Amino acid sequence: MSLRERKTAKKKEDILRTAVRVLSEKGYHGTTIEEIASKLLMTKGSVYYYFKDKQDLLFQSQLMLLGRSIENVEAILCQDLLVTEKLRMAMVGHIEYLLCERSGFEMMVKQEQFFSTEQKEEILQLRDDYGRSFDRLILEGIEENVFGSVDVKIVRNIILGAMNWVTQWYSESGNKDKTEIAESISDYLLHILIEK
Repeated sequence: MSLRERKTAKKKEDILRTAVRVLSEKGYHGTTIEEIASKLLMTKGSVYYYFKDKQDLLFQSQLMLLGRSIENVEAILCQDLLVTEKLRMAMVGHIEYLLCERSGFEMMVKQEQFFSTEQKEEILQLRDDYGRSFDRLILEGIEENVFGSVDVKIVRNIILGAMNWVTQWYSESGNKDKTEIAESISDYLLHILIEK
């Protein structure tokens, strides 16, 4: 990727992050492109240079978040570690990223309200790809007799559901920071799988 392409990608990412924060605060229908541009100290036309409209901004933000999530977990899958360490790292990474990009992930819950059928299919495909990374780790642990014999899809959904729900209750003013919370949750969730 050339320097110009990297600058463009960085600019688009900055716009997407700001747009998601504004959309999350004011609601999709209560937010205008002008307000997003104002937060970025840009003109409305500059935002339109990168994105078709508000709906495109939201859709691209979801693709960015899911794409980065997949990259994060794939980097862990390639490491030469024990499967319990890899799964724990994947869970900790998931929760930390979720909390860093909280507004964007919270917008995912309402996707049927905003996206076309084709867009929803693309988002669901990325979610499935991400879920399969956790399936691989769980299956690896079962094959190595580190994890008990479980229904992989059910356990994966329990784990992802528990991790995703953290956005609903975690407070930065609490006793634990993001990493401590992520590590605690991951340790508890590993107990679902580890044979006694």
